[in-house]
Amino acid sequence: MRPVTHSIAVLGGGISGLTCALRLAAQGKCVTLIEGSDQLGGLGTFFEHDGRTFEKYYHCMLPSDGPLLRVLEELGIRDDVYWKPTTFGYSHQGRLFPLNGALDLLKFSPLPFLDRLRVGITGLYGRLVSDKGLDNVTTVKWLTKLSGARAFAKFWQPMLEAKFGDRYHDVPALWFWTRFNREKGESKGECKGYISGGYKHITDTFVRVLRSRGATIRLQTAVQSIDLDEDERISITTDSGIEKFDQLVATLPTPQLEKLIGPAMRAQMPALDTTTDYQGVINCLLFLKKPLTPHYWVATPESQHPFDGVVETSTLTATADRGDRHVVYLTKYLHRGDERFAQDDESIRTAWIPALKKLFPQLQDDDIETSFIFRAPFVEPIYKLGQMQLRPPEELVRGKVYLANTAQVYPVVTSWNGSVIQAERTLEVMDLTSARPAPSGARTTELKIPKPQPAAQPLRRVAAKV
Repeated sequence: MRPVTHSIAVLGGGISGLTCALRLAAQGKCVTLIEGSDQLGGLGTFFEHDGRTFEKYYHCMLPSDGPLLRVLEELGIRDDVYWKPTTFGYSHQGRLFPLNGALDLLKFSPLPFLDRLRVGITGLYGRLVSDKGLDNVTTVKWLTKLSGARAFAKFWQPMLEAKFGDRYHDVPALWFWTRFNREKGESKGECKGYISGGYKHITDTFVRVLRSRGATIRLQTAVQSIDLDEDERISITTDSGIEKFDQLVATLPTPQLEKLIGPAMRAQMPALDTTTDYQGVINCLLFLKKPLTPHYWVATPESQHPFDGVVETSTLTATADRGDRHVVYLTKYLHRGDERFAQDDESIRTAWIPALKKLFPQLQDDDIETSFIFRAPFVEPIYKLGQMQLRPPEELVRGKVYLANTAQVYPVVTSWNGSVIQAERTLEVMDLTSARPAPSGARTTELKIPKPQPAAQPLRRVAAKV
């Protein structure tokens, strides 16, 4: 006989899995969270240096990240978030241009004056235009029409290539439109948030609250397969053996999940072979003895730079969270199959650090305390035309198996906030399952895209997010 307590496995301990586990445990479900690595948090994982913890991949929050902030409030740590104004710079032919308002754009000499005006109008138009039909128009076509071919080739295309490599041609304009509208309503400039104690503080609090609600958390538990047994229960095979559950919420990237699905489960699932591939990322994290730039983000989209951007998180974080050092992330988006993704750490340092010194001549070897290299293979989905129809469904097997991953987040920005939104969407479908006759695999929730609101500086925000 089945146990009286309804058991649910949550596969993956990133922010989606943590959010799902939190809400399910709050409903009194018997929740087991299974994570293959030795840390929770997904891309929010950390390492220790000089008695402090630092994220392997840079993170920040925005005032518009309401769903994420509500989760932090539920955890009792929202008041630990602090906010600072931040700025954006753009590197071109050895010069650094601030892009933080209309006046900066008018002074942006890499573009002819008429092109500057058209790029500025593009930013304003992107905040005001409807999203209708943009999922079936490429970003290339949309931006070329608005900004002109010359401005697209010189300004927008390098940033798209930095994000998606040679796959940028099919990215829908809806993806770009969403970035125009993420930081809506800020009339006094860009503002970002961080949390005292770092993102480890968030995951540590999740652990404490989940355990207080009776949830089980298993780290370093490699899942070998998932399937349905003869009684239609979820069967999860790990290094420790086989365990049975009534329901499963999977939060793994689709390519990883595909490898785990057994034949009985697959027979009841919709096909997932049309889902999106992912870009990976390499981060070279530098601890410096002095500041490098006043900007939080400097875009470096030109091909001579081995990295796509320079993110100085110490322009945002408090000294109590990082010490007296200054923290800089050099970031490069690459497909996991790209040979550069497999480069050894020392080869990356040998190429990237001299390139950074060339970009910032004031940086000397003695200014570098130390450096670390981190890689993640599944970071940014590579979107295609008509992506709204390609997103995987929330329900994979009726009443039993559910999905909440970044391939479904589109067109919302891929971020912790976007992942919380998707987790809540999946949980909503779980609650509705017993009451509706929809076929297995059908999408069951209408995606609500925030309506645009006027703001002062949309352009630099999009450039930073691209």
